[in-house]
Amino acid sequence: MGRKKAALSGQLADMDLKLLRVFKAVVEAGGFTPAEIQLNLANSTISNYISDLEKRLDMRLCERGRAGFSLTEHGQSVYRATLELLNAVEQFKNSINRSHNRIMGDLHLGFAEHMLGAHKSCIVKALALFSTQAPEVNIRISTMGADEVISSLLDHKVDIGITVMSQTYSELSSLKLFDEEMLLYCAESHPLYEQAETVSYDQLRHYRFVESPRLLPGREVHPDSQQWNTQAKAHHQEARASLILSGHYLGFLPSHLVTSWNLDKQLKPLLADRYGYSNTFKALWRSSQSKQIIIKLFRQCLNESLM
Repeated sequence: MGRKKAALSGQLADMDLKLLRVFKAVVEAGGFTPAEIQLNLANSTISNYISDLEKRLDMRLCERGRAGFSLTEHGQSVYRATLELLNAVEQFKNSINRSHNRIMGDLHLGFAEHMLGAHKSCIVKALALFSTQAPEVNIRISTMGADEVISSLLDHKVDIGITVMSQTYSELSSLKLFDEEMLLYCAESHPLYEQAETVSYDQLRHYRFVESPRLLPGREVHPDSQQWNTQAKAHHQEARASLILSGHYLGFLPSHLVTSWNLDKQLKPLLADRYGYSNTFKALWRSSQSKQIIIKLFRQCLNESLM
């Protein structure tokens, strides 16, 4: 009969850190199932890890079931302590890196969707430079909605984000990378397709629009849009493109995506001079954080990629 595991003592094993990292990922994902992709683990494996951690700590950390996922009071305390511990581990790695002139650790990047291929590949160049200079750093890239990048940065879920900023944040520093052209499109099955060159802005009020939920009051791309018949909202570009291609909706898309998806003949821009606008993408990072060496190097690689 095996010896019963003791509650966590003053010593931590590698397995303890692994279990705590899994626990952190589950908390930040909001449950076992949402964490599967991030952890690249099956739901049952994640469940076993959390159960092992609960046994190791001798406390119930979370509730899971039909009512959904939630942390217990113990779980909230352990999550806060986990953040402090993993931050200390990163600081330790930084100290070792400085001592040995080597860069080791992890870099988690958060990218807004569909922004890699259209801007002279500056992101790809930066990744190539960084991977050459820091081959021992583990890189993880998550793609998400533009506003999710900001919240993930503020919540310490990613180290560097690349997205469009709708406002400034005192906690974040930034580096401008590139601009993205946005145009108002209609599909070839839409009544305005044949009139694309001569359509008037008054005509637009008679047709349905799809827009991004990001365009809240105060974020409108043009004052005219307040009079448009917005009957659909879609966060992601593919979803908006699908509704526009149906021929029943007008909507904005990045011009580079229309070209890269070979939709130039199926979609036409309307009143580009009046309604066309640019999104400015920036690299963002928290001004104070534990991975300063890694963050600084990636920022340098981004700067070099822009030259």
